[in-house]
Amino acid sequence: MKKLTLLVLLGLVTITSKAQDLESILLASGDAENLTNAYINPAMKGLIYGMNSGWYHTAKVHKKLGFDISIGLNASVVPSKDELINLSSLGLSNNIGFTPGATTPTVAGTGDGANLTVNTTVDGNDVSASFRMPSGINDDLPLGAVPTPSVQVSLGLPYKFDVMVRLVPEVGSDDVKGELLGLGLKKEITSLFGPLDKLPLHVSVLAAYTSMKVDYAIDGSTIPGQNQSAAFKLNAFTVQAIGSLNFPIINIYGGFGYTGGSSTLKMLGTYDLEYSNGGATVTETVTNPLNLDFDASGFRTTIGARLSLGFFKIFGDYTIQEYNTFSTGIAFSFR
Repeated sequence: MKKLTLLVLLGLVTITSKAQDLESILLASGDAENLTNAYINPAMKGLIYGMNSGWYHTAKVHKKLGFDISIGLNASVVPSKDELINLSSLGLSNNIGFTPGATTPTVAGTGDGANLTVNTTVDGNDVSASFRMPSGINDDLPLGAVPTPSVQVSLGLPYKFDVMVRLVPEVGSDDVKGELLGLGLKKEITSLFGPLDKLPLHVSVLAAYTSMKVDYAIDGSTIPGQNQSAAFKLNAFTVQAIGSLNFPIINIYGGFGYTGGSSTLKMLGTYDLEYSNGGATVTETVTNPLNLDFDASGFRTTIGARLSLGFFKIFGDYTIQEYNTFSTGIAFSFR
């Protein structure tokens, strides 16, 4: 079970471990937050949209104490416009030098990062440094999308309610550890539509909330220092109206609603930044240098299908939103 729950960390671990040069951006001094935000923002938004997906594969609720266990994968596709950064559009200070018209990939892009130079002042000394922006990791992501695996348990309650739980107690190691809690509530309202309750059509409303926290140790191979780590927190929510046509083998389902959330990324510890002053090296030590906030929100529309083979289900759906999302998985359902 512990190995299974570790899948929940796959999305963020893939992103952070493939972008080990992220801390090199700290050499940009006052422009470091701007550059880091632009680089990592697509991944943070993709995680929010992904965490709000895959909550259902039918509008029909379980009978009292009926339940299912589902294992799924959500993959949020980053739009092409968010795969590349136009450095001229970021409003960087005059301290940062780059070729006019230069671009560099975001974390969701492909190719090597751009070479940048910085000229700044440390302890009254005019210093300079050169660094390369991190490369894009699109080729290392499943389907070129931001992945968010999920393990979910749904339980039928009285009065046509389903409660859904995604729970991962703190797991991992000293290098990476995380925990996740997701809660969802689905209420079937088919009976409100009169004769519709005699049809295979079911209608429900759903609300869900997810909180995730991941701490990732930075190995210090890029910028020396002490106690270096990245701390990630995410809160995401969705409210939807959903419907499904439930036939003996095939189930067609869909939904419409609103999704949103926020996340933070902190770079903690000390970092010894080395600059050049003529032939001499000048070191500036910075502590807890980054505290970034990200958010995403918007309306969503989902269409999907489920194949039922007794208690074994296979499902897949596609959600149209800012970052369109594929969801697929299996479920073991006992009504």
